[in-house]
Amino acid sequence: MTTRAVASAVMAAVLVLATACGDQGTDNADDGAVLTLWTRAATESVSKAYADAYNATHRNKVEVTAYPNEEYPAKLASAAGAKALPDLFASDVVFAPQYASQGLWVDLTDRLAGLAVKDRIAPSHVRAGTWEGQNYALPHTIDLSVLLYNKDLYARAGLDPEKPPTTLREFADHARKVDQLGGDVNGTYFGGNCGGCVEFTLWPSVWAANGDVLDAEGEQATVDSPEMADVFALYRALYEEGVAAPASKDEAGPTWLGALRSGNVGIAPAPSVWLDALEQQGLRLGVAPISGLTGGESTFVGGDALGIGATTEKVEQAWDFLAWTTSDEAQVEVVAKNKGVPTRTDLAANKYSSADPRTVLINGLVAKGRTPYARNFNVSFNDPQSPWLQTVRGALFGDAGKALADGNSAITKSLQQG
Repeated sequence: MTTRAVASAVMAAVLVLATACGDQGTDNADDGAVLTLWTRAATESVSKAYADAYNATHRNKVEVTAYPNEEYPAKLASAAGAKALPDLFASDVVFAPQYASQGLWVDLTDRLAGLAVKDRIAPSHVRAGTWEGQNYALPHTIDLSVLLYNKDLYARAGLDPEKPPTTLREFADHARKVDQLGGDVNGTYFGGNCGGCVEFTLWPSVWAANGDVLDAEGEQATVDSPEMADVFALYRALYEEGVAAPASKDEAGPTWLGALRSGNVGIAPAPSVWLDALEQQGLRLGVAPISGLTGGESTFVGGDALGIGATTEKVEQAWDFLAWTTSDEAQVEVVAKNKGVPTRTDLAANKYSSADPRTVLINGLVAKGRTPYARNFNVSFNDPQSPWLQTVRGALFGDAGKALADGNSAITKSLQQG
């Protein structure tokens, strides 16, 4: 991949420069410095909200620049090659192990150890920003996968709108009952032509069943596990029975939200952030954790990680901002107030979320969910040409056994590339 190749080429130079920048001390951390922060467009609004709140109470000023999602990795690679990374930059959290391994962020290990709330920060995000035992990034934004169900369709189907499914099998049963309403109504919906969608919404069922998709170091795939096979078999059956909307087969992501906005889908796994957007359409929705075949619960803890650019000369000033983003002020008055998910596990219930038990439930999943960890995650899973998407298509609509076995080998080979 071009991004990885370019960044790897400059890794040694960046590491040398980062070491030279060193630790400037904390006496003048808020000294009126102007800090640059780069982010992808998907995170721009949150990054700017953080910056505005920080700027209003500090002498330092953070200036946010956002780039289109698809252009952002190449932009970072180019800046790394020129030894001109911004003072801070965020990335999709699944890129964090790659950037940490390439030395594109400053080592934060000692600083994080001295942070009073260090044990209350989203653990899967902290792990994602760790390389060879050293910490390089903290969570910036959190996005979670949950089950969203239409309470009106539940009532019409004779289901209790206040009793969501607690197992994946029960989820399938509920979807079948709603589908029996007929007409334009479908029991469920999923992104069958979208590798990222499937990761985000099906992997939590594997984790909830105590299975996994990768080994601890992210170098060996385990997508041919019995737990994964069970999950694919269930969704495959729902599609073949006509319970899942026919459009699920070709859903590549862009029309996923629109399908749920129609109000004709009974229950579906989806990003938690969609709850507010869908309710603005007048839908009455319930929320439940994603479960395994016979129980348990988990979530894909997505979002963005934020670290200090390795070429900056303003390490202490940048850390002043980064540490502040973990504070009660930032997490409650910036994130929770704007209906975001706090990056701290102790703030699931706060003065804004406590008014809605669904929000508290969503926030509480941060401590229970996982973020997949692999240095070569993007090229192995998210890239449209990755072996994962081919695996997904085969497992859902082709020869499932062969797809999972062949996919496991191909993904493992990709994960282990230098």
